[in-house]
Order: sequence, then structure tokens, then C-alpha cells
Amino acid sequence: MASPPWPKGKKLVHLDLKGAPPRVEYLHKLIELFSQLGVDGLLVEYEDMFPYEGELKLLQSTVQPAYSREELLCMQDFAKSKGIEVIPLVQTFGHMEFVLKHRPLWSLREVPYCVGTLNPHKEEGVKLVMEMLRQVVKLHPGLNTLHIGADEVYILGEGEESKLWLASSGRTVEQLFLSHVTKVAKAIKEAWPHMTIIMWDDMMRGMSQDILKASGLVGLVQPMLWDYTPNLDVDKTVSLLEKYSSAGMSHLWAASSFKGSTTVYTCVPSTQRHVDNHLQWLKVAASLSAAVNLQGIALTGWQRYDHLSVLCELMPVALPSLAACLETLHHGQFSAEAQGKVTERLNISSVEVETMGRTSEGDSLFPGRRLAESIVELNSLLNSEDIRFFENDMFVRGWFSPYHQQKKMVTPLITMQIHSQASTYLTTLQKKVEAVREELVRLYPDSTAQEWIEEHVSPVVAPLQRITEDIRACVKEMVP
Repeated sequence: MASPPWPKGKKLVHLDLKGAPPRVEYLHKLIELFSQLGVDGLLVEYEDMFPYEGELKLLQSTVQPAYSREELLCMQDFAKSKGIEVIPLVQTFGHMEFVLKHRPLWSLREVPYCVGTLNPHKEEGVKLVMEMLRQVVKLHPGLNTLHIGADEVYILGEGEESKLWLASSGRTVEQLFLSHVTKVAKAIKEAWPHMTIIMWDDMMRGMSQDILKASGLVGLVQPMLWDYTPNLDVDKTVSLLEKYSSAGMSHLWAASSFKGSTTVYTCVPSTQRHVDNHLQWLKVAASLSAAVNLQGIALTGWQRYDHLSVLCELMPVALPSLAACLETLHHGQFSAEAQGKVTERLNISSVEVETMGRTSEGDSLFPGRRLAESIVELNSLLNSEDIRFFENDMFVRGWFSPYHQQKKMVTPLITMQIHSQASTYLTTLQKKVEAVREELVRLYPDSTAQEWIEEHVSPVVAPLQRITEDIRACVKEMVP
């Protein structure tokens, strides 16, 4: 059954730059497409791709150069010319891995073994966060809205200073969380009184209305409730949003997902899975009371689960999913009409990237199409059982077992057949890998191409290479 279309409010696309940061030319092509798809804003998570200066220069990426100041100003001007607002997302409590991984800043961790969580008791920690924000705001002329993160603040309360603080009667981890976020939000309002502050909601989900009311956060921040699952619990989500509203936080945001939320290592997304997530969000929006003032929805596209995890799906393979999710919000359902709009706009015959095909030549409607096609082809090969589980092949297990290899006693006739098959697979894979690499380096830094190939290809290729080398060594012992 159809829901009403997504109500008023902004539609933001999340650009996660903590992995696979697009080259500037490709970034502009993406912004052009986003504007055609009806996007109002970009939620940009720069992490180490921001050109931090002075004492913060150590936060810049060393794997590839951070974007330059000129590139970021140019990107904002281009987005503005397309009617797209840029909203920076700067983590200020949890998920500060890209900051706290640096040795000079280790002392600011809540506990030594958790790289992501800031110690809320150290004044230097708040100063650090405020300096990061100051530099980001300065490089975004006319900025009105800022997202301060604050999700998944793991291990909070476990540090020695936190334990001392919590030892006082009546103090809780909830209050510890709220006191830090309130301190940061107040400092932002002091520096930039006009600034709208958004934050992730998950750390507040278990809190009562009374605790939220007493926190001092009411009127300072707008919570963004995130849920990326295809079977999102509508009633539970509605009651959470109503709770925040009743506590005085009536300006609220939703966050869905078009990629980067299936598994930490997913390579190719399922459009249907992400469309289902948006269908659930439409039900949520339709069930809210008039008291909830929904400001908009951010369609997240995670590139990593966190700074130290592997790459999720790259943007090109997720563009059919993004277009489908936006059309679903626009129509209130993923109808034949909505699907038709997506296939026509991107010049594809199916909304699933694995079967998308082409309706005509030309790539202009779908920036990065050739990379998407190459990844789908290679991924299919990498996941074929014959290749991925070659070591389980009957002939390998029967005539080239670890025992055979150890004794160097093999049947040359059969092992040479195994060698021939493995070599054929390796040649086929190599051709596909080169096609992917060629397209990757057009759109992304060389380091992204290298990481993607090492992550997805090397674990499959290495056993095949090892078998061919070991067979050659063994056959030498058996054949004159």
C-alpha cells in the first residue's frame, strides 16, 4: 500500500569522505546528478580529507592528499549554483578515530584501547573539537547548519576520570554524555549564534523525557534519528520521535541509507533492500503527530563503518539505489512509474546494478557507469564458487592435498590439469581487475584503487597463485 510522499523538508545526500574520496571532477559530476535527482543538500563528512591547518595539520590524510581550500570552496560554489546546500558533519565525541589515532592525541581518549571516543573531562578535548569546528566553519562561507555527530560513543564511562565523576551520588553515563554535548553545542552557539546544530540521536534513545528536558540540550540541537534497516520498526521509531518532541526537541530529522549499511564489506548494493528502508520511513512520516516538525531526511551513503574499517560499496555502483530511494520518497511508493523515472534518468534497464544493462550508448546520465559495470562483472567472477573455493575442488583435494604437497609426491598428469585450470582463472581475473583499475583511477585516488583491489581481489587470487607455484615445485620433483 502506498504512503503519502515524503512531507516537506530537505532531502540531503550524505557524502562520506573517510574512504574513497572522489577526484574533484567526479565530485562535480555527482553534484550535477544529485541536483537532477531533486537533492536539496549535501551532508559532507570530511574526516581527514579536510585541509586542517596549524596544530591540526596532522589530522590530514597521508594516504592521499586532502582536498585543498580552493577545491572545497569551488565545490561549495558549484553545489550552490545547483541549489544544493552544503552541511559539514564533524564528529565531536564518538567516532573520532581519525583524530585520536595520532600519537600526540592519545591522551585525549576515554580509554587507551578505544580509538574513537573522546575523554569528556579534559579541557584540551573540547578545545580540540572547537578548533576543528572553527576551521571547518571558516572554510564554509555563509554556513547556517552544522552536524556534530555524537553517535556510538563506545566505552563512555569506563575511563578513570569518568569512573571518579560517576562515583558521586546520582551521576549517570547518560548525564556524562549530555553534559559534553551540551558544552559543545553551547560553545557553538556562542561562537555562531545563528547556527543550526544537528546531532545523531542513538545515545539518547534510552533516555527519559525528564532527563532530556533537564539536560540543557532542548533548543540547542536537532536530533537526527537514523535507522538503515529494510524492516525498520515503524511504531518504535514513531514513539522515539514523539518522545524527543515531547521533551521539547520538536525539530527533528530522519536518516535512511542508500548504501554502506548492509555489511561492513559489501561490494555491490541491493537497490530493493534500500528502497524497503525508505518505504518504512514513509510509514513513519505518515504516522507522526502534528507536534513533530520534521526538518528533512538524510540519505546516508557510508564509505566505511568507521575510519579503521574496510571500504563499503563505492558511489558509482550505488547510484541506481540512490535514484530509486529518492523516487520512492517522491512518489510515496516504488511504483512502476517511479522505477520508470529511474531507468530513464540513468539510461538503464533495471534498477538493480547487477542487472542494470543499458538502454543506449553514452555515460553522461550516469557518472561512473563504466566503473559500476566493471565492478559488477568482477564481483560476479570473484564470488563464483569455482574460483572462490578452488581449494575445495575434488581434484585439488584428491590429488594435491597438503599431504601430497608436503611429500612432493603427486600425479603430474592431474596436477598439471589443476595448474592449467587455476592459470585460466587467474588470466580471466587479471583482465577484469585491470578494467576495474583503469576506471577506478579515473574517479578516485590511486590509493583507493590499490585498497579496493587488495581488499576484494587479493584474498581470492592469492590461493590460486599459491597452488600454481606449489604445483610447479612438486612436478619438478616428479618429471625428468
